[in-house]
Amino acid sequence: MTKTFKTFALLLFALAFTFCTNGEKIDDAIVEDESTKKAVQETKLNAQNVFNSMPDRTEILKLIEEQKIEYNADLLNDPNNVSKYTVEFSKAVNLGIYGSDLTIASSFEQTQESMVFLKCVNILASDLGVSNAFDQKMFDRMEANKQNKDSTLEVVTAAFKKADEILKSNNRPATSAIILAGSWIEGLYVSCEIAKSINSERVVKTILKQKESLKNLVVMLDASKLDDKAQFILNDLKILLTNFETAEQSKQTTIESIKDISATATALRKKIVAGA
Repeated sequence: MTKTFKTFALLLFALAFTFCTNGEKIDDAIVEDESTKKAVQETKLNAQNVFNSMPDRTEILKLIEEQKIEYNADLLNDPNNVSKYTVEFSKAVNLGIYGSDLTIASSFEQTQESMVFLKCVNILASDLGVSNAFDQKMFDRMEANKQNKDSTLEVVTAAFKKADEILKSNNRPATSAIILAGSWIEGLYVSCEIAKSINSERVVKTILKQKESLKNLVVMLDASKLDDKAQFILNDLKILLTNFETAEQSKQTTIESIKDISATATALRKKIVAGA
């Protein structure tokens, strides 16, 4: 179950993948309602901002070569939880989480676990009407590129981009935004757990750099007009933003400085995977 690998692989594959790309356009002919069209556009632009403000992939790949850690499947969402997710919000946010977990497991060449996570992704994607984005062909491409971690990342990126396009074209920008939020939260949670396990100041510094992407995530979710069942995620992310601001003001890069960030992220992630 464990395999020596590099610390920041988890951060890279949980945080850095995106289903939005620069220059991506909306098909205005598909989006009929003007208010919905505006919401779709705002959500798409803010989603890109989230990822534009994340650490550069080259920087993270360099850090991968410098620090080691053992693969720990216990950090990932239990595949048995997939049956708990019965409302659209829970399905969407956990699709984001399982998408991150799928890429993490694949990056460690955990073939069996990757297949289990792919099944979870397929179940939730099917329920959300985006099953065409995640299929056996996608997994086959991941297998063919498993020796190239960056190529593996691109395969999952393409799948989530396709899901994003399907949801946006069907006037469901909030669902797409929630999927992105799930992947971001999983990345932060895993990163905080790594930081605590190895007590690394460099990991802490990388975590603190996520403040800007979090700000953009909050703006994106605000623009998405979440329903009452999903509102808690935005509220908790705003609390998390306050935690980041406090940590920044302390000018410290110790484990203690991210204590509140970790606690808030863990509590939020716990509610999400429990099917809140």
